[in-house]
Amino acid sequence: MATTDAPHPPPTTAHPGWSALGPDITELILSHLPLRSIVVASAVCKQWRSAVTHPSFSSLAALSRPPKPWFFLYGLNNVFTKNNQAFAFDPDSSTWSRLPTSDDDVSGSAGFLFSADHSLRFSPLLLRRPLWRQTPPLRVSRSNPLIGVIGPPGRPSSFVVVGGVKYIGGLVDIEDGLAVEVYDVGSDSWDLCPPMPPEFRSHRLSSAVIGNRVYVCDIHTCHVSHFDVAMRRWSGVRALRPVGVQLSFLVACADRLLLAGLCGTARGPLFKLWSVCDDGGECVEIGAMPQEMLMGMFDSEGEEEFASLRCVGLEGMVYVFNEEQHRAYPACLCEVAVGGGCVWRKVPELPGPVNRFHRVVSFCSCVSPASVLG
Repeated sequence: MATTDAPHPPPTTAHPGWSALGPDITELILSHLPLRSIVVASAVCKQWRSAVTHPSFSSLAALSRPPKPWFFLYGLNNVFTKNNQAFAFDPDSSTWSRLPTSDDDVSGSAGFLFSADHSLRFSPLLLRRPLWRQTPPLRVSRSNPLIGVIGPPGRPSSFVVVGGVKYIGGLVDIEDGLAVEVYDVGSDSWDLCPPMPPEFRSHRLSSAVIGNRVYVCDIHTCHVSHFDVAMRRWSGVRALRPVGVQLSFLVACADRLLLAGLCGTARGPLFKLWSVCDDGGECVEIGAMPQEMLMGMFDSEGEEEFASLRCVGLEGMVYVFNEEQHRAYPACLCEVAVGGGCVWRKVPELPGPVNRFHRVVSFCSCVSPASVLG
């Protein structure tokens, strides 16, 4: 029986693929990916790695996909530094990453990791092998100060070091704990500035940076003042204490100052957010954490239990967590919409095993592709 060959499919033109795209188009497409996907893409081929490590890529990625600030948690063990652990939470992927640890006290802001004692060291966040830059000696030796970064993202003009405990013979030096210094990146020099007002002696402080102002808040008394970096002076001290507030924290949200606080109400404890009107210090409530979410971070409703509540935030991302070890540091996250309103969700548990820490340092910071890819 005669057979006929099956018809062949018509010839096709080979797909041009990514290699046919110019470097500008490739860079633009990759800039829309989440940070973790950018890291994966950098390992695909030389062309993509060249695109994402180009000096202009970080700025392009920030415009294409505005970064959501990450939550960093450093656990410090005073006895065995090998038990120190560091974690970073990415809100885009809702996952934790383990970070390299340090024997030093650390803090962070605006994409940089800092360590301050006799001098200030800083390095881009998330680098597996931190590239530390060391400044000249500080005028005042200190541990775990508040650090404000002034200038555009990734290109700071100055760092403001505020407070921080100084120990002499195991005792805290109260007066030097109020000291303020400004480091000028261009001249590589320090300027000793007027100290914080005496209302901030407690060392339980929260801070936020908006423009050239570093705002400081005592979390227990709710006293607030700001340091004007250009004028080198402090404003008057005022109390930002909405009705029922027991603990309060400051958060910078673009050009807005937010106040976050734990309140006692007739319905029980609530964690609320307010927008602060800078002219008169009026606080306008913008949302509250669901009460069952708040209670899920604690074992009971006692006042001592809630004393371990802490809050950090940046650019509309507010992280609230319990710094007590026995609950493995549970946390919740709130995204504040530009037009108002809040969306709350639980943060996944830390990747185990989690060691026992004597102290926890936490902060919130944006992360650029350049800091991850080196």
